[in-house]
Amino acid sequence: MQITPEQKQMGKDNFNEAVGFSRREFLTGAAASGTGLGAFYFGYEKLKGERVRVGFIGTGDEGSVLLTQHPPEYMEIVAVADIRPTNLRRALDGDGNDDRVGLIKKLGEKTALGITLYDDYRKLLDDPRVEAVVIATPLISHHTLAIEAMKKGKHVLCEKLMAKTVTDCKSMIKTAKDTDKLLAVGHQRHYSVLYDNAYSIIKMGLLGDIKHIRAQWHRNNSFPGRDSWNKKVDAKDLAVLKDKNEYLKGFGFDDVEHLVNWRVYNATGGGLMAELGSHQLDASSIFLGKAKPIACSGYGGKNFYGVKGVGSKDKQEDKREIDDHVYVTFEFPGPHYEEDHNDVAIVTYSSLSTNRLEPYGEQVMGSRGTLIVQTEQQAMLFKEASPDTGGGGVEQRLYVINGNDSGPVLSASASLAPTSSAAAAGATVEKISRGYTEEMEHFCHCIRNKIDAPPKDGGLRCNGTVAMADAIMALTSNLAMKHKKRIVFKPEWFDPENPAAPETEKDVVG
Repeated sequence: MQITPEQKQMGKDNFNEAVGFSRREFLTGAAASGTGLGAFYFGYEKLKGERVRVGFIGTGDEGSVLLTQHPPEYMEIVAVADIRPTNLRRALDGDGNDDRVGLIKKLGEKTALGITLYDDYRKLLDDPRVEAVVIATPLISHHTLAIEAMKKGKHVLCEKLMAKTVTDCKSMIKTAKDTDKLLAVGHQRHYSVLYDNAYSIIKMGLLGDIKHIRAQWHRNNSFPGRDSWNKKVDAKDLAVLKDKNEYLKGFGFDDVEHLVNWRVYNATGGGLMAELGSHQLDASSIFLGKAKPIACSGYGGKNFYGVKGVGSKDKQEDKREIDDHVYVTFEFPGPHYEEDHNDVAIVTYSSLSTNRLEPYGEQVMGSRGTLIVQTEQQAMLFKEASPDTGGGGVEQRLYVINGNDSGPVLSASASLAPTSSAAAAGATVEKISRGYTEEMEHFCHCIRNKIDAPPKDGGLRCNGTVAMADAIMALTSNLAMKHKKRIVFKPEWFDPENPAAPETEKDVVG
């Protein structure tokens, strides 16, 4: 959706106005409590006692982001492990990206250089100082590393996607139960204040009846050297790892190339749906009340890299196996689906590799309004034009929310300028946290307080069962595209005690 700068400002003002009352109360309470925004907002205490001693396994692109975003007040990093020398160096020095500044800049040289660096994750798991691990390795290794870590007595925060198969997800959940260890998964939108505020607007009823969510994460890899998922193997890594092919094969990597560029191979990654689409499916599920989908269908293809004579001639790119364009459709139950099966909401998702005009995010379309969330940094709210206004689209007016106990009352303000309450609500945060810091804070809080319960009881907001549902959606959509069929989700897939899984169903993969 292309909107003018004026409309964009109006949408931001609408959003700030709608959440302004609760946001101002929240900020006032957080300041009084001294616990910090994440702790106060999501209802967990500031850490008491010693910080949790944590080891990081995997310091590539995502691992470096987590290192940069980790909360030093809650977490003491005592060790880092990565088989690639360049990744270990980047963990300390960063790579010039603001999201990956490195531990020396974040913690100071003395503290950072006191962290133990391991070239073998097994040495880290044997380190008696390590209480918990953060796993940010290629998807194919999540299951093995998480289970081994829990059996070694470590709590686990594993990056998304939880695992490459639903069967592996269920094994991870079982191991957590058997070892009495916490298992959290890094779908950070469960800890994003922005997304929680957005969902609060939906619960207030401002969007009316939601029938469609359009989500996308588009990129443009058509320019030479633009594909960040396909890199040349560094000579230092190659020199160290050239004799470790048997070790790598134990994790599913054919060689060093498959380790470095694991995202582009079907055997080691989950493609666009696992790496990008899972975020949007997670957000859509949250907006729809954490509902589980009814069915999905879609199309995926190598529409750019697979076309002869198109794209870079680099041999590494010629090896790409995953689809570079995906388009999927999910059917979700509406609030009255059990009484009437016509009550269905449709979620469409697309990920392109040849166009990035639109920012990534979600557009939630209801009968009374539209909510747009972009790049995890901003949200816009637009009111549907009512028949008596004569408008054909969104009204060029602001929501005005009356903050009384009877709930929100919508009226019109002719001005496009921010109201005083919208300005007050919107000016409090310069850069919105994407949720990485908050998820690690809460992980540490749950460890210290021995909590692994539903969120309403203060437990992990994205535990194994919650994360498995996200994995089921992403992995099943891959199967729907591969086999070119509409797949109906089965309740037993979402039951961690039931061995049923989409990848083992004959009517799915047969």
